[in-house]
Amino acid sequence: MSRRRVYREETLAVMERFFKALYVLVETKAIRGINPYCEEYGIDSRHLYAQKNDFNKGFFEIQWILPLIQNYGVSSDWLLFGKGEMFKRKRIAKSTE
Repeated sequence: MSRRRVYREETLAVMERFFKALYVLVETKAIRGINPYCEEYGIDSRHLYAQKNDFNKGFFEIQWILPLIQNYGVSSDWLLFGKGEMFKRKRIAKSTE
């Protein structure tokens, strides 16, 4: 069980943008779903869902956002600072081959 944390406003804003980008990628079918994303990148989906439901849970890790930047074209400037567009380039969907 995670302790409650009092995150700084900047961290809360990054979490909010993380979840927004994640759900956009799911809606556009670039990601098959939350659980497959978690499985592929070694994220405990229970922690992710708990964090989504209560931003003051202490589960959030920077590792959660890295695949969005590295593999799906989410702009690090947007994700970290809220500047610019959500996507820096055309999204790269994971190959199913």
